[in-house]
Amino acid sequence: MAERSDRAPARWRRPILRWLDAVEAGWAVPLLLVCFVALWTLYLVIAYAGGGLHPDTLEAWALGRNFAWGYHKHPPLMGWVTAAWTSIFPLNDWSLQLMAMTNAGLALFFVDLIARQFVTGHKRILVLLLLMLTPAYQFHAQRFNANAVLLAAWPLATYCFLRAFETRSAFWAVAVGCTTALAMVGKYYSVFLVASFAFAALAHPARRAYFLSASPWISVITGLSVLSPHISWLVTTGASTFTYAMTHANGNAVSSLGEVKNFLLGLAAAMSVSAVVWMLIAGTRLKQFPADFAAMNPSLRLLFYLAIGTIVLPVLTSLAMGTDLPSLWALQGLFLFVVLIVCGTRYPIERFYTVNVTVITAVVALAAIFVAAPIHAVYRNTHGYEEGRNLYAQAANELTRQWRELTGEPLGAVSGDDSLAFATAFYSPDHPHYARAFDYQDTWGVPRKATLDRGWAALCFRGQDYCSRWMEWVSGRAGHFVRREFTVQGTLWGRPGLTREVVVLMVPPRATSATPESAADDFGASRRTPE
Repeated sequence: MAERSDRAPARWRRPILRWLDAVEAGWAVPLLLVCFVALWTLYLVIAYAGGGLHPDTLEAWALGRNFAWGYHKHPPLMGWVTAAWTSIFPLNDWSLQLMAMTNAGLALFFVDLIARQFVTGHKRILVLLLLMLTPAYQFHAQRFNANAVLLAAWPLATYCFLRAFETRSAFWAVAVGCTTALAMVGKYYSVFLVASFAFAALAHPARRAYFLSASPWISVITGLSVLSPHISWLVTTGASTFTYAMTHANGNAVSSLGEVKNFLLGLAAAMSVSAVVWMLIAGTRLKQFPADFAAMNPSLRLLFYLAIGTIVLPVLTSLAMGTDLPSLWALQGLFLFVVLIVCGTRYPIERFYTVNVTVITAVVALAAIFVAAPIHAVYRNTHGYEEGRNLYAQAANELTRQWRELTGEPLGAVSGDDSLAFATAFYSPDHPHYARAFDYQDTWGVPRKATLDRGWAALCFRGQDYCSRWMEWVSGRAGHFVRREFTVQGTLWGRPGLTREVVVLMVPPRATSATPESAADDFGASRRTPE
């Protein structure tokens, strides 16, 4: 049937076939990626209408407001990317949702750079379509953080490594050093990619020629040079990112086995739909897999060793050190397996199947936009999120209004519950700075006197006992403060949603004449301070 359809395609198939004919002309892949980014950005806009941005994305923006070679919890790439994006695009939800999906589209473009080294025509499209059927490039990507930023960094570094290994040229050697350094300042989990490069090169039959050339040593020197500002930052600041990373290494042998099991099952689940689709495409030809594997292209074999390293090395590390190992940390490496499977087949794949997968991928996207997204938005409007993100904008705007009413000045600094503080910095028209030093983000200390003197506010949702206790402690030491409580309500397309109570603590600037309230007053009492 597949061969007959390719010879005499149905009318509805012909536009898709003309598009597939244009792959090598250079416009088919960009068109696919633009459509992918546009459709899934639209999904995010609808699904999270009135829902606010994810706290991780807000944290990335808050970090990027102050350029640094490193930050307390994570390396700096996610902050740099967000700062660069918002220097051009407006500061609102759809803009950062577009940023997240552009990152995913860029990741798929870099995957295509790898795929085109081995296949041409519609097989390149098939690689991208199978990846689009995984959750990595939509649902994982929308939560822009230190994990999502690796979606583009890993395939770019892999492409450069592949070219450097094949050509031994100084240009590609330098490119490997730069791109692996970029991946490392995305997240230290990328050390497994770097180690897998070394493992793949050592396991490959051409290892002697590679290591006797200047290429690997140029890459090492370049990588260390590019990383040197971040390394210097680590040395001078006490390497807090490593301290934070090591909080994930508190397990034992039993817990590590559980982590490894869940890690492997999670990756298998992420690939399950694509795997089923591939089995339907290959059919009985799956039995040719051993022969195809034995005859694998030397460059594909390098990618095979690389793919094995990205799975085995984290597993061994988790078992040895008792580290956490969620599968979402490795989603950026799934492309290696899709490239290997599709590009490693020696038999032809009929275009009939690529057309079918194109339709499936389009139907999934359209169903997500017009069915799943509105349902999700309506459900979250009435049931909310644990972190309260559908109330972020309302809380930020009401705090800003009350602060200006109290002081007559813009709100300059905010802290409290981290998610609410990041959200207030983003959604408030004053865009106050997150006041707690990132070095102490996970501790609950008293703001510095200079911060209090300039004016400062904190906010929590009622019921967040850890935050409420901290507010009581701060209010007892602030000297002059105003405490208030207000109710915020979510809305979706004019329909009212759930409500939550917000407790705020405001310390007006010293120059502002506001009557301080006694620290002995009941915490959370709703009142206004006369000016």
